[in-house]
Amino acid sequence: MINFTYKRDAFTIIELLVSVAIMSVSVVFVLKLHTDNHKQIVYLSERNKRALSDSLFLTKEILNHDKDKKDAYEILRGKIRVEEDDTKEILKNEKRTIIIPDEIEIKPPEDIPGPTAIVNEVKLKGLHSSYYWHFKIEKF
Repeated sequence: MINFTYKRDAFTIIELLVSVAIMSVSVVFVLKLHTDNHKQIVYLSERNKRALSDSLFLTKEILNHDKDKKDAYEILRGKIRVEEDDTKEILKNEKRTIIIPDEIEIKPPEDIPGPTAIVNEVKLKGLHSSYYWHFKIEKF
């Protein structure tokens, strides 16, 4: 009597192809997620750096520079003393176009007492444009 036994020593070629296809789709999906997240992280990082450098421009005199392209050194020259040439060059390389639209006056209704304020929008145009607001309370 002949005994036929079937021994399975390895995977079939079809099983290997299916598993490789599943793995490749999974890896592509994970890489796509990683790439998208990396782009967002780089954008947010650059945006935050730009916001930090924007703070160099936000002095009280910023409202006098409508439609001017200024560097940070010009804005800060009378406020701080910079002696190192490297620092001066870094400040001179930070340039923004400053746009100040018409100011807005906020008043309470005529019959209700309350504070009056002047609001100015400050637009800093550059690689990442930014918008800031300057509020001044006139009377209480």
